[in-house]
Amino acid sequence: MADIETGQLIYLVVLLAMVGGWFFMQSRAGLNRTLQYAAVWGMIFIGGAAAVGLWQDISRDARTPQISVTGAGQIIVPRARDGHYYLSLEVNDAPIRFVVDTGATDMVLTQRDAARAGINPQDLSYLGRANTANGEVRTAFVRLEEVRLGEVTDRDVPAVVNEGVMEQSLLGMGYLQRWGRIEISGGELILTR
Repeated sequence: MADIETGQLIYLVVLLAMVGGWFFMQSRAGLNRTLQYAAVWGMIFIGGAAAVGLWQDISRDARTPQISVTGAGQIIVPRARDGHYYLSLEVNDAPIRFVVDTGATDMVLTQRDAARAGINPQDLSYLGRANTANGEVRTAFVRLEEVRLGEVTDRDVPAVVNEGVMEQSLLGMGYLQRWGRIEISGGELILTR
């Protein structure tokens, strides 16, 4: 287990012991009220410590920038808690969040994200086919006028719009290959032009 998971497990075991102890003490008629108050204060203390620990995790994640742009033409993306890498790109001046998917051939937009980028999904011809984990879906080829990531702007970028239900747009190799080097190291995705 990771350190965070171990800490959370210890916290849950202690919390369960405290709650179980509380119910045990409540069911016994002759226990001293002092022990009951001590248990309540112990639970308040543990709850406060857990709140401080969780707040530090939340604030650390909020302070972590999505990307770092270095002077060497690199974009550094930290790995998210779920193990994926996420990037927000400006597509035709609309911010769209992508999950980086090196297994995807193309840049794939959901219908919702395509509409945000100024493309009407109902006007597209879904003539292409793509094999996904959920089976085969129809796709429509599009060209994006402008895609911007950090200080890097690409024009006339090929992409596809997925006709099926898709939770997140995918940043596949159709876009990633525009970068000279793609590296994953130390929990970071590093794109270099």
